[in-house]
Amino acid sequence: MKRFKKILVVCDEQEVDHSLLHRAMWLAKSNEASITLVHVIDSAPGELSKLFASLQSARSVDVEQEVLTFHRDRLHVTAEEIRSNGIDTEECVIQGIPFVELIRMVLRDGYDLLMKSAGGALETRSLLFSSTDLHIIRKCPCPVWVMRGDEPEHYASILAAVDPTRDEPQQRALNTLVLDLASSLATVDESELNVVHAWRLEGESALRHSAFAKVPKVRVEEMIEEKRVESERQFKALVDCYDFHSKNNKIHHIKGAAREIIPEFAREHRADLIVMGTVGRTGIRGLIIGNTAEAILNQVACSIIAVKPPGFETPVQLNGS
Repeated sequence: MKRFKKILVVCDEQEVDHSLLHRAMWLAKSNEASITLVHVIDSAPGELSKLFASLQSARSVDVEQEVLTFHRDRLHVTAEEIRSNGIDTEECVIQGIPFVELIRMVLRDGYDLLMKSAGGALETRSLLFSSTDLHIIRKCPCPVWVMRGDEPEHYASILAAVDPTRDEPQQRALNTLVLDLASSLATVDESELNVVHAWRLEGESALRHSAFAKVPKVRVEEMIEEKRVESERQFKALVDCYDFHSKNNKIHHIKGAAREIIPEFAREHRADLIVMGTVGRTGIRGLIIGNTAEAILNQVACSIIAVKPPGFETPVQLNGS
């Protein structure tokens, strides 16, 4: 995982997540990277003063400065701890819409990884990822690592979700990045690595049941088998570039829709982490994330590393919204 040089760590809670810091420090050491700790106050400059306007006018301004100072001091203590481990570390407190300001930092300062704790709930029926998490996952141009609060020190099971059937340069690069990250982490943590490709014949249901298609059942079965053989060949060509012969590495070629297969597989194999691409159209603002990726994120309860294909353009602007 020798690819990260500038790591942005979001400290959006009163207590900094130690598992998040542990992972960030490990990455920084192994990559000789720097860390920036950031806290975003969800208000524009001056808004806190207005909120406390019922107090004496001079005091309302003091309150905003006290809030800023509190968070700066908190980050400084954590930053000193990281620096004591020989890691170049900075800290900053900013104000504004959190996901917008974080993405602007990535754009302006060239961070190549954003790490944060998941902001949602952990209950079975609640989403793990907050709206801020999802905005960042959708719109941040660099890889995003979102960790659940009860993150284990070492991952026992990692799932890498790939799609080798789209023979496009962006998709090939995306698959490579997913496997590079997943395999590197699995090696360090001595994790079980499951590489999963969910395949299907598009339009199979219509071919089988449409009164207008009138495709013989035998021909439909032939088409499914042809698709299986071709997708298996493409999958094998992808994974053969990696040393997946260890007993801890397993390859899964599963028939079905990825939006259903990946969450189900993650639950059954108790995945601690999913590494996946969020495949939207590249070069077109506003087409942020694939529907499949969105559906998967809404169903899983484990940590996520989400990566974008080369050429991805975020709709967030350095100036403006």
